[in-house]
Amino acid sequence: MEWSAARNARLKYIYSCIQGNHQLDKTVLEFGIKSFDKPMKKSVKIAIVQSGAEHLNLEKSLDKAAKFMEEAAREGAELIVFGECWLSGYPAWLDYCPEVALWDHEPTKEVFARMLQNSVEVPGEAFQYICDLARKHRIHVCIGINERSTQGAANGTLYNAFLIVDQEGNLLNHHRKLMPTFTEKLVHGLGDGHGLQAVETSLGRLGALICWEHWMPLTRQALHLSDEHIHIALWPKVHEMHQIACRHYAFEGRCFVIGVGQMMAAKDFPSELKLPESLKKQPDTLVLDGGSCIVAPNGKYILEPQHHREGLIIQEITDLDRIYKEKMALDVSGHYNRTDIFDFQVSKQRKS
Repeated sequence: MEWSAARNARLKYIYSCIQGNHQLDKTVLEFGIKSFDKPMKKSVKIAIVQSGAEHLNLEKSLDKAAKFMEEAAREGAELIVFGECWLSGYPAWLDYCPEVALWDHEPTKEVFARMLQNSVEVPGEAFQYICDLARKHRIHVCIGINERSTQGAANGTLYNAFLIVDQEGNLLNHHRKLMPTFTEKLVHGLGDGHGLQAVETSLGRLGALICWEHWMPLTRQALHLSDEHIHIALWPKVHEMHQIACRHYAFEGRCFVIGVGQMMAAKDFPSELKLPESLKKQPDTLVLDGGSCIVAPNGKYILEPQHHREGLIIQEITDLDRIYKEKMALDVSGHYNRTDIFDFQVSKQRKS
């Protein structure tokens, strides 16, 4: 497909936003029409980190991330992706340990304090380290974090967030999960719409959402309207319903979806917390078992779900033009979108 087709698709996005009085993606405006003259890559090599962090230990988790990024660069990967709350660990114990939600429970408070102490400030030293690694290895990075806010009205709040950093070490996007899911509300605050956008990169336009944001129709549409090419779905594990969400998102958004799962055993839970009897007897039981996958814009797998496989998974997307081929039948940000009937607005205001 000629590059003019991709250029026309992006121009169509801008026109639809103007026609429907939508808020335009800031990145599109900053790059302008000149960015459309850059030819789109035909293929992208992806590195999926299907492994857990060193739970609630930021320093060791950063060391682990550095090793994965070095390995990915050696393999020729252009994008490396880490799962939900990877720095410094998804709190899976919220769903298993029987006493975590008890009022004024000292063990839970001790664990929460460690979460805060081993979370990431943006900007901050750990954040800058990730940017430096991206620049060193010339690789794009999407990584889930427990983010600690230290300023303004949100001071002390812990957010479930992600960062997208380019190969020059520049922060392209910083999104906070809109709604913590179920037990996550014990530890995470409500995010905002500031990062609901795909961003321009040399690999194409990258976007991402966290876990059950994929079940929020308006959240999906906000990303679809920003002309997403490659979508990163950050999960704790990609079980059957999460696989459905990945495939549905790819088919609906006419984009490639990278589903990122993690690995974690019960023995990795914080020592302060009690395990249920079933896990006490089998501490090696995997509570997070991976399931990472890659889905094409037609909803079919490029990489089948990878369960019980720990380490770095390398996979190449070889037909990025598939994005535009599939838009002929369905384009929810274009010819299958009725802006004359529906008004759609997104507040991009960042909470302090």
